[in-house]
Amino acid sequence: MNQVSARSSGRRTTPPRLRAALASITTGLVAVGTTVVLAASASAGTTLGAAAAETGRYFGTAVAVNRLSDSGYVGILNREFTSVTADNEMKWDATEPSPNQFTYTSGDKLVSHAEANGMRVRGHALAWHQQQPRWTAVLSGTALRNAMLNHVTQVATHYRGRIHAWNVVNEAFADGGSGGRRDSNLQRTGDDWIEAAFRAARAADPGATLCYNDYYIEGQNPKSNGVYAMVRDFKARGVPIDCVGFQSHFTAQSPVPADYQANLQRFVDLGVEVQITELDIEGSGSSQAASYSRVVRACLAISRCTGITVSGIRDTDSWRSSATPLLFDGNGTKKPAYASTLDALNAGGTTVPPTTPSTTTPPPTTTPPPTTTPPPTTTPPPGDGDCAASVSVNSWSGGFVATVKVTAGPAGLDGWVVDLTLPSGATVTAVWSAQNTGTSGDVSFRNLGYNSAVGAGAGTEFGFQGTGNGPTGAATCARP
Repeated sequence: MNQVSARSSGRRTTPPRLRAALASITTGLVAVGTTVVLAASASAGTTLGAAAAETGRYFGTAVAVNRLSDSGYVGILNREFTSVTADNEMKWDATEPSPNQFTYTSGDKLVSHAEANGMRVRGHALAWHQQQPRWTAVLSGTALRNAMLNHVTQVATHYRGRIHAWNVVNEAFADGGSGGRRDSNLQRTGDDWIEAAFRAARAADPGATLCYNDYYIEGQNPKSNGVYAMVRDFKARGVPIDCVGFQSHFTAQSPVPADYQANLQRFVDLGVEVQITELDIEGSGSSQAASYSRVVRACLAISRCTGITVSGIRDTDSWRSSATPLLFDGNGTKKPAYASTLDALNAGGTTVPPTTPSTTTPPPTTTPPPTTTPPPTTTPPPGDGDCAASVSVNSWSGGFVATVKVTAGPAGLDGWVVDLTLPSGATVTAVWSAQNTGTSGDVSFRNLGYNSAVGAGAGTEFGFQGTGNGPTGAATCARP
């Protein structure tokens, strides 16, 4: 449940193997004004990628870089798929094994292979409670929050403009009937950690599609309802979330739910895209084939279901190989599930509407080291008995994210206002868990309804993102 995930924006290049197929369907184009719409079943694609492309979708797979030396594996990859997602090569433990020491060798190799073969790349995953490097085990609170934001910023900046979709946050909701957040070290930094991660990712790679990714949310249930409520809240408040990834690991005990398509649609109705990100279905023969067909047809029925990624190529490459869950057997032979998937793709469906590619600034050739203002080891005591505020800043070239902790005095608080001064040229671009007055120079932040009450000696946090340099001076806190 933790191997891959995804979403899509504009394709950088047309895969060479698709050019002939795409050219052959030119006569199936229908022009409406200046918009060109691809006919839903213009011609039969002979590969998964070509068939999916006819409705504007990608068909991708999870890739382990160490298998790129396997010629049989690479032959299927290059022939069949138009998107790749790294198995493990872009996760936190792989990319930042020591604090602020980044290594991208394996991830870069995958990206280079994809670009050389006209494939899109999905990034997985920027923030997750698993596969964290060992050094994060001693961090908590603001220190861990800043480390996470720095990681998101640096990795997304390194790959800026080369990733069509990021799984920004992975598997943050608990299993079971509560529908609430998973208890994790990241969750214990504050309930707004997911929002902060998405805002940092948008600042670092503004052209990428930003996704939340999870499992057991394929049908309507308490867990998917919790994710739904979060996405609805994010869209209402302008948090930059673009898509939801549905991992879709199905078994005999947990088959494709009856309301799979309806559940995808209700998320689309919130204004996000949906993607099937880690598809694998245990079994064999006609039963497995029918389940794959059903999943593909559900995606094709929804215009904003923009792509499908399977969780590996051959059964022997799968993270649960004994369940034989993929489209090719261990010898690389196409299974009945492959044929049913290809047939479902060629049957056509809705066409993904065209999008206007985002204008992005090319990334620097080297990523400048971040400058992080470490948080104070202790929050200064409230000077006037009301409250105190401490600020920690995570900066990069041209921008920053600031986290402010408000600590109540002996009498507690029923509301608070924090004032601080930004350096010349700095501008606030986004705020969470507070309401701001002003965006440059002297700026004030006031509590929202849910975080106005702070018990004696207790604290609450809010944050903001900006361009330019972050605040360096002291912040003041008082009752309103």
